[in-house]
Amino acid sequence: MPKRGKKKEEDGELPVEKEVAEPEPKKAKKGGAKAAKDADGPILYEDPPDKLTSSNGKKYTLKVTSWNVDGIRAWVKKKGVEWVSEENPDILCLQETKCAEKQLPADIRDLAEYPHKYWACSEDKEGYSGVALLSKVKPLEVKYGIGEEEHDKEGRVITAEFPSYFLVTSYVPNAGRGLVRLEYRQSWDVAFRSYLKGLAARKPLILCGDLNVAHEEIDLKNPKGNKKNAGFTPEERAGFTKLLEEGFVDTFRHLYPDKAYAYTFWTYMMNARSKNVGWRLDYFVVSKDLQESICDSKIRSTALGSDHCPITLYIAV
Repeated sequence: MPKRGKKKEEDGELPVEKEVAEPEPKKAKKGGAKAAKDADGPILYEDPPDKLTSSNGKKYTLKVTSWNVDGIRAWVKKKGVEWVSEENPDILCLQETKCAEKQLPADIRDLAEYPHKYWACSEDKEGYSGVALLSKVKPLEVKYGIGEEEHDKEGRVITAEFPSYFLVTSYVPNAGRGLVRLEYRQSWDVAFRSYLKGLAARKPLILCGDLNVAHEEIDLKNPKGNKKNAGFTPEERAGFTKLLEEGFVDTFRHLYPDKAYAYTFWTYMMNARSKNVGWRLDYFVVSKDLQESICDSKIRSTALGSDHCPITLYIAV
């Protein structure tokens, strides 16, 4: 995954998990085609109007928003809660909360619109990883982790069962600086894929979160310079391909197969966001039995408050 510069919250410096910065594009020769293109400014993603019905005419019945907040305490101060109130999803999933439940800001802990709130955090490292699921409707059951001790210590998965579907939110581990966790990431991918397949065999499934992989070259600005960097290694990309081959659908690429410059993460360094030098790391993935129920898969690239932007799914379930 890309590097991101170390930063601090007021309550102390947090572990940095995301890494390698995007290389600056090479300067074009004066008068060249690249120089003419750059003179027009960066190409930004424009989120099209929301589609509220599926291809077969079903109107959406569920709206889910997912957001890697990169520290929930800082995100609250950056008016993240206000944005959520305007977006008004039925379910809100958050990743990289970096906060124990007892330390949650009151603005999010007491959010009345979402009376059913579930939090998972790292058992061993305070201020590291963490996911949350907030729902307007009470799930039938909520589980934490994937049932394997090796993978359940860092607070990376929450599963909520509803009458007609499962919703899983995850903050997938990245391969780390120097790919020191690539082997672990590969074992995670195998275990997580098996877990998802087991759920999908029981009822339709929606997966959302920061999956820490840019699947294809179209999913990041500088693919050539990042093939040996976490988030774009052949191993991580192959892991995502295998997930899709097992009967799952990348909802954004299903609807927008050729849409370029659509990213959800930008390093804080080198003005990457203003230049739209980014990666698409955040996904809604659904089991194939929900493919025809997808209405829209949105990238809210103008929403600030984190080095990721939120994504939203409209689906008829």
